[in-house]
Amino acid sequence: MNQSNLDPKQRFLLQADYTPSGDQPKVISEITSSIQANNFEQTILGVTGSGKTYMMASIIEKLQKPTLIIAHNKTLAAQLAEEFRQFFPNNAVHYFVSYYDYYQPESYIPRSDTYIEKQTQINDEIDRFRNASTQAILTRRDTLIVASVSCIYGLGNPEDINALKIELNVGQKYKLDKIIRRLIDQQYVRTDLDLKRGYFRLRGDTLEIWPTGEERAFRFSFFGDLIESIQMFEQVTRHALADLLSYTIFPARQFVTTQEKINNAIVKIEEDLEKQLKYFTDQNLLLPAERIKQRTQNDIEMLKNVGFVNGIENYSSYFDGRGAGEPPTTLLDYFPDDFLTFIDESHITIPQIGAMYAGDRSRKGTLVEYGFRLPSAMDNRPLKKEEFYTKMNKIVYVSATPAEYELNNSKVVSEAVIRPTGLLDPEIQLKPTATQVDDILEQVRLRVTRGQRVLITTLTKKFSEELDLYFKQLNIKSAYIHSDVDTIERIDIIKDLRTGVYDVLIGINLLREGLDLPEVSLVAIFDADKEGFLRSKTSLIQIVGRAARHENGLVIMYADKITDSMRYAMSETERRRGLQMTYNQANNITPRSTKRKIQTLADDLREDMKESEDYGEAGATYTPFGYIETTTKPTKSLDDFSIAPRGNYREKRKAIQATASEEYNRNKEIENNKGSRKKLQIFANFEDKKDKYIAEIDDLELPLAELKDRLQIAVDALDFEMAAALRDLIKVREG
Repeated sequence: MNQSNLDPKQRFLLQADYTPSGDQPKVISEITSSIQANNFEQTILGVTGSGKTYMMASIIEKLQKPTLIIAHNKTLAAQLAEEFRQFFPNNAVHYFVSYYDYYQPESYIPRSDTYIEKQTQINDEIDRFRNASTQAILTRRDTLIVASVSCIYGLGNPEDINALKIELNVGQKYKLDKIIRRLIDQQYVRTDLDLKRGYFRLRGDTLEIWPTGEERAFRFSFFGDLIESIQMFEQVTRHALADLLSYTIFPARQFVTTQEKINNAIVKIEEDLEKQLKYFTDQNLLLPAERIKQRTQNDIEMLKNVGFVNGIENYSSYFDGRGAGEPPTTLLDYFPDDFLTFIDESHITIPQIGAMYAGDRSRKGTLVEYGFRLPSAMDNRPLKKEEFYTKMNKIVYVSATPAEYELNNSKVVSEAVIRPTGLLDPEIQLKPTATQVDDILEQVRLRVTRGQRVLITTLTKKFSEELDLYFKQLNIKSAYIHSDVDTIERIDIIKDLRTGVYDVLIGINLLREGLDLPEVSLVAIFDADKEGFLRSKTSLIQIVGRAARHENGLVIMYADKITDSMRYAMSETERRRGLQMTYNQANNITPRSTKRKIQTLADDLREDMKESEDYGEAGATYTPFGYIETTTKPTKSLDDFSIAPRGNYREKRKAIQATASEEYNRNKEIENNKGSRKKLQIFANFEDKKDKYIAEIDDLELPLAELKDRLQIAVDALDFEMAAALRDLIKVREG
């Protein structure tokens, strides 16, 4: 996209407390020179902890080009966005990922004649980040966007965004009623009540609006047709925060277009509808014909009356004037022609980019075939891999383990093995799987006494859950991170590990690429000899790298044999250690652990989540009454749990509950447990089940010896509700 009208004086200015060292100066120079030599692809092969983010930032500052950084998941993208914000505090650094907390795509299953309507739950804060991203690219040269692969999916046309924006200046005259009509065209909603993001209201000669890309609302005060003042204000107190001379209002949605394009699109939609009706009728497919007729006519009516319809993206080719099969408009089209792209963890991200198109096309093809969508819906899709590359200008692949594709296509491959901190790659130990749980328990307790953190990676979700529960029963502060945890909560859990809310983080495939955790001194790999995707040579090297940011970094592989992948990972790690030790000895460097400010993108959202009734405090804590969540409401006590005689058990329980609020305030462990805000569903019915078991067993009047036998059986079976019930009854008997 041509952005020749943007201010060239806006420059990236890198702010850091250190200068390039180790292999960093070499990499920065080689990659910068390669790009300036007009090479299309180049690769940074940087070990974990070599400062790849800092090297990218240094290259960006030298080249002064708008930059897109693509990461393979939302967690890594959020982490990178925060790091780049620290490097470029005065520049436009933004975060662009899918804004769905929940997404069920529209689909049809012919075998059972089941139509599944599109269902979504949009995260308003991430929607704000997305809108802020597109607005920044259209207005500033010093823009850096950190995105997931959602950047290759269809987006509104930037030409329409520019055509619909409203530029307002203090001292200029504007017709207020005309501005209101234009705001409605931008898909803002008028209200006389509370002002929300994407809404505006008019009070006398004062227009108040909360743009979708902003954290604050704006007030435009008119005297007749003259704008007297523009203020940014706090929505609740209505206090002014800043006075502005001008402000540009961008559309509320990313799929908006002009009325002229809507009118032209409706004509084309009606033409294609007639063609599709004729096709179905000729094939004697009367049900699909009636279905497509009703659905499309309803959509046309919505477009005529309000200029928008749910699923408007399925008609994007009409608005853009694209022919069948032509690539959609995406975030890439918002950038100027000379932009720079970094693909982080490229060995994962590149395959993701290549895989998006096929899955989307299969689902859309069924919808078109059975009359749920016009054929034009097929053009609302992610980019193909070759289309992605045609939209690129210059690409830098970044990975500790680049794939053959990146290495073979890059003109320059610059390796960074020497860390600025002098840290070595971690030692690797091999231990048998038979005692892996007992051994890791001992290792965890040792690290906890040192104030260090532990990562454990397993092969199955079930085993991760059971291990997490086992640790909690032993009063070890652990958390389990998995694919069902939403974006913001995942960021929150990782921060809680760093701050000490948790000592152990357990996962499957989420503890590999990109997690910057300097506090982690031990990484445990369970069942390392089970060859496959999760234990391939690339995966093992990446997992090993998670312990490379600590001076006492250690990796334990629990295995009964040495696979080819394990052998490669161990030999490559040893090769790197040799180079690093030689460099340190030659330059008299003593390895030191890295330190990084604990700040995340999720911090901006904490207050909103804390106040929501749908959220509780992080990771439940094990108590004599089972697992409890720490909330501001009275909870059951951890301390001073004394056991009354058997007959007074229920009365004692009520007494404990009555003093829970006071005990909560005294309990440091619970007070500090402020990680993920969503209630862990796995603990939701724990107390109810335990109470039920207590009542049932109590009525049996079993001997104490049999209660103890049953307790051991319950523990061995990992039946924690039953075990807790039996333990409480035993304490009552022995009390």
